[in-house]
Amino acid sequence: MREEELDTHHKALKINLDPRWYGTLAEIGAGQEVVRWFFRVGAAAGTVAKSISAYDMMVSDAIYGSGDRYVSRTRLQAMLDREFSLNVERLADKRGDSTAFFAFADTVVARSFKGGNECHGWMGVKFQSRPRDEPSQILIHIRMLDTEASLQQEALGVVGVNLLYGAFFLHHEPEQLVESLLDKLTTGRIEIDVIEFRGIEFRSVDNRLISLKLVQLGLSGAAMFGPDGQVLQPSEALYKKAVLVERGSFRPPTHVNLDMLQSALEKFTADPDVAGKQVLPIFELTMRNLLAGGSDVDRRDFLARADLLAACGMTVMISDYFEYYRLAAYISWRTKERIGIVMGTPSLTELFEEKYYTQLPGGILESFGRLFKYNLKLYIYPLQNAQTGALTNVDNLEVAPELKKLYGYLADRGSFVALDNFKPEFLHIFSRDVLKKIAAGDEAWVDMVPTQVAQMVKERRFFGCRPGL
Repeated sequence: MREEELDTHHKALKINLDPRWYGTLAEIGAGQEVVRWFFRVGAAAGTVAKSISAYDMMVSDAIYGSGDRYVSRTRLQAMLDREFSLNVERLADKRGDSTAFFAFADTVVARSFKGGNECHGWMGVKFQSRPRDEPSQILIHIRMLDTEASLQQEALGVVGVNLLYGAFFLHHEPEQLVESLLDKLTTGRIEIDVIEFRGIEFRSVDNRLISLKLVQLGLSGAAMFGPDGQVLQPSEALYKKAVLVERGSFRPPTHVNLDMLQSALEKFTADPDVAGKQVLPIFELTMRNLLAGGSDVDRRDFLARADLLAACGMTVMISDYFEYYRLAAYISWRTKERIGIVMGTPSLTELFEEKYYTQLPGGILESFGRLFKYNLKLYIYPLQNAQTGALTNVDNLEVAPELKKLYGYLADRGSFVALDNFKPEFLHIFSRDVLKKIAAGDEAWVDMVPTQVAQMVKERRFFGCRPGL
């Protein structure tokens, strides 16, 4: 259970009155919004060793080293490392036995005078949880959603105080710390799409679970991590890339999942609008799939799927966008290149079920208008009838009679790309059948998944796999 929520004033004052932590606050971009709270509430001398705002680029480079981008993870890390090491170097002999040192930093760009720019930034804290201890660190990437610069600056100050308070008083409860970042704010004002814990206090933290928590809380609509398990900042990962997304349960990933993606990649990269561009393939899991009708995610199951996808060399996205048009909008905001979505014919059939669009004033027509406004294409993998062997594909898919003309229009305009380059030997494979065979001890499942997946499932006994199978 979370302790009673404190307002920003009381959080800042509680930090100032606690003699344990002492350090530097360095802020670039929107002014000194965080340190202002500590001066405002009083007793800042007990907390603030130094406050600095290296606003000029040449001054910033002279202190932290040159770089191509000033609002970046790299610049934030340089700020944290520099200021933390200076505190230890200058103060450890005098007060190192009784003081835990910290460095807080942010580098942000708020709404400009002319407006229209992306309003975002990196923020972090490097700290000792006790005197003479090794440092731990928390980094976050934020987007400010207020339309006025003054409101964005206010929100920055609040989330910065929340981050420091969480680091000092909640580091032993990382998930509670994440929840506290939104204290006295709303998801309509701040989005946090990256959070990364590192260091001795967080040695048992899996940042993929923390990324999942961000999406669960609504702090971000999506989170991403690479094949190495490292958390990715979506805007950086998607920037200037053509993006191909395959949605699925991947429980476990099968030959057909990989064949769908590979077949779509061949068609996608052959598109004149994509040729020569950098392409990012993504396997996407939705929160609805992870929750599977329950109220919470089975973490072991989620990590099993994440590890198996990583073994396949895939970038993974977790999203809260059940509707495809919302997923398309999220990606298109971060790249101007072509977007493709890979799906099987059953998913395309579902796309034409009007019950999913009752919340939209324009119903199914509005949903398709939103989906295809981004010059997006759907890459459709066929379905084989187990009894007859007949294929259902783009050409013979059946939809409700009243929607046939809409389907025909979308097909004629090239919105659907039939994947005719599939491997027929994989068409019979479904994840649900693999799971049943694993549970039943039927060794046939091994041939239905990639070698690296089978090996990991056996070694780690995922999905109830028993020893010896």
